[in-house]
Amino acid sequence: MFKLMVSCLALLSLTPAIAQEKTVMVGGAAMYPSKNIVENAVNSKDHTTLVAAVKAGELVETLSGAGPFTVFAPTNKAFDKLPAGTVETLVKPENKGTLQGILTYHVVPGRLSADDLMKKIKADGGQTTLTTAAGSTLTASMKGKKVVIMDANGGTSTVTTADVFQSNGVIHVVDGVLLPK
Repeated sequence: MFKLMVSCLALLSLTPAIAQEKTVMVGGAAMYPSKNIVENAVNSKDHTTLVAAVKAGELVETLSGAGPFTVFAPTNKAFDKLPAGTVETLVKPENKGTLQGILTYHVVPGRLSADDLMKKIKADGGQTTLTTAAGSTLTASMKGKKVVIMDANGGTSTVTTADVFQSNGVIHVVDGVLLPK
């Protein structure tokens, strides 16, 4: 019995700290707060299009950086809502600048939790403006208990999974692709 307890304790001491972190499941994968945005996103089966776009846009290094960043991360289904052929066209090397503009439009400098966003929305009278890494703006508001993000064209995207904390920021999973003017 004693040997069994010692063996169990030895196994527990070998268990990495990462296994004890509070995680959120996204796309069938645990998102670890000790990993950065890219390290986590590559494991989400719901974000394969986004990951491919980030790679094609040569933004992996940026989103692996210190940040902090708030990322509104569209799912594969969100990208599927775009007109046929849009994603395939955007990931072509000659369209890298446009792709980077769209991707950085989903990134807000700083770490804004859902609670931070809701407080800003309430303090600003029902909606608040967020300045993106692309230098454009998004508008955040509430629809019931959900945060809704509106792009410059009036398109909206709802946060479906909030507060996926990363070592260099936070991801909020959204159901639509946000497009700059």
